Formats: sequence, structure tokens, C-alpha cells
Amino acid sequence: MDTDFFITVLIVGGLLLLSFLHLTNVTSVNRRANLLFGVFTFQWSTFWLDELLFAEYLNTTNALFVIFRLFQFLVPISFILSVKFYTEPDTRLAWRHAWIAVAPVVFLVFLLSPESIKTESFELSAIMFFLGHSIFYTIWAHIKILKHQRIIKSIHSYTENIDLRWIKYITYSFIGSAIVVAAYNFLTKAEPLNIYINLFFVAVVYLVAFYSLRQKEIFPRGMELSDVVSGNTLIEKAQDAPKTKVVEDSELYILKERLLQLMENEQPYLNSELNLVKLAGQMGLSTHQLSYVINTAFGENFFNFINRYRVRKAKELLKNPAYDRFNILVIGYESGFNSKTSFNTTFKKMTDYTPSEYRRKRIQT
Repeated sequence: MDTDFFITVLIVGGLLLLSFLHLTNVTSVNRRANLLFGVFTFQWSTFWLDELLFAEYLNTTNALFVIFRLFQFLVPISFILSVKFYTEPDTRLAWRHAWIAVAPVVFLVFLLSPESIKTESFELSAIMFFLGHSIFYTIWAHIKILKHQRIIKSIHSYTENIDLRWIKYITYSFIGSAIVVAAYNFLTKAEPLNIYINLFFVAVVYLVAFYSLRQKEIFPRGMELSDVVSGNTLIEKAQDAPKTKVVEDSELYILKERLLQLMENEQPYLNSELNLVKLAGQMGLSTHQLSYVINTAFGENFFNFINRYRVRKAKELLKNPAYDRFNILVIGYESGFNSKTSFNTTFKKMTDYTPSEYRRKRIQT
């Protein structure tokens, strides 16, 4: 069997299976986002599916050629819409979003242009038009993911499997491959690059499948999403010193003391899946009020506020000789962290030492 054909089958099979799993929402989380991501992965598969099924027809200007190329041109749009629904799950599409249809309409007119311009320059122009369109949406998606990664720290005490980092890797792979393919098409007409690009995308597709199916529900039930994903997000309020007081200064002091007592006496931070909704329930406050208290009274976001307590607990355990017989992962779990990676990363960020280095330093002194 031809190696390139086999690799193409692996890519198409992986994308079609991933599309099916997302369209059926097998993970039962982020329903609308998964539906759009399923549409995106199905469209993505056609870049290789057309080679398997219709290769002999796609160098012509027949209807099949036009349909496939227009369908593929819509891939960046389904991608950005899935990202939008992951990061802003209560999004409502309206007429103001109709501008995203302008480029596809222009491209369709381009495809239906007279036969006389179906030349080599036409093909090159089509490729560059598509690449420019794709890079625009890919960069936009990347910016939205970066913003999302800041926002979730205002509502979660952990980021594993909810930070959409895997989508950021898709954007890296798209931009990188677009640059390589564009440069290659300008510099040479040879075809050996296909197999290397396809090998690269085999890895990308299966990594995307692995991480996307691990994706947890991003926003906890009970959260007022309008406070999180609107233009005035909680994280932006924290950074810009909110002008509107959610609670009066006198009450703020009382709530700050209540929160400190709760953290000391009940140690809710030991729950590895603690989020703003759960802690607000224990405090008898709305998520908006609790976020205001943490942002204003302590000057930090929810993620840092909770993890400072976890790091303090871990330092206590690492200093305790009775825990020397336990490995670092056990210490992390006992302190409220849910993985060794998050424990090591957060501990080092807040102390300048890894947990192992901190323990060794204690033993040596």
C-alpha cells in the first residue's frame, strides 16, 4: 500500500471519528461548542477526503470542485464559532455577525468566474485568498483562547482540562503549516512535501482528539455567565479596579474577615475541584459578590487566592518529618492540588522552588 495513501486514510479516519464523537456530544459537556467543533472537524477532513474519493474530478471547474472548495473555505469560520461557544457558551448569533459571510460569498464568485481565468495564476490566487482568510480567523481564535485562560482563573482554582490549551496548539499548527505550504508553493512545484505535511497532521489530529475528548465543562453550573464572558469580565474588573461597588466598604471588611475565618477553619481549598460557585455557596454570597471581595480586599483573582492556601499547606507538610516517607504527589493531593503538574507549577511560581527542592532545602538545613 502507498505510504502517503495510508497516512491520508489515518487522517481522514481520525477526523471523521472525532467529528462523530463531538456531534453526538459523547462527553456530555460544552454541548453547543462540541457541536460546532464536530462540524469543524468534518469540514477539516475534506482536505484529505477529496483526494481519496474525487481526485480525478477536482482539477476541473465542475460543480463538485466548487462545492468542495467552498465547503473547505468555511473551515476557519466553523473553527472560530466553536472557539466562541467554548469561551462564551451563552453566545447568541445575530445579524451583526453576518459580516463573516462576506469572504465566503466573494470566494464563491471567484470560483464561478469565467473559464478563461482558470489558469495557474487563478489557482495561486485561490490558495493565497484561502490562507489569508484562515490565518485571520486562526489569530482571532488564538487571542480568544489567551483571554479565556485569564478569565477561568477568576472562577476556578485549577485549570487542567478546562483551559482550552489544546485549541491554542491547533492555531500554532495551522499558522505553521500555512506558512510552510505557502512558501513551498511559491518556491517549487514538486510534491514530496505532501507526505511530511500529512505526517505532521497525523500527530496534530490524534493529539487534538485526545485532548478535546478530555475537555471538562468549563463554566460551573450556577455561574452568572454574563459576569464572566461579557465585555466587563470579572478578570477585567479585577485589573481595572472596578468603579461600581458591589458591596459597601464597611460590609467588605466584614466579608473579608468571614472569608478568612472560613478558609482557616473549614479549609475548603483542600477540595481539588473548588470553584467560585462552590465557595460562594459556603459564604452565602453570589459569585459576583465573592469575586468582588477577593479582587478588591485581597487584590488577586480566585485562582491565586485559593492556591496560596494550598501552597501554604504543602509547605507545612513538606516541613513535617512525619511526611518524609510520602512522595511529592501525595503531598500535592493532601494540599488540594489535583495533579503533580499543577502542584509543581503553582508551588514553584509562588515560592521559586519546586516541592522537591523545597523538601531537600529543609532537610539540608
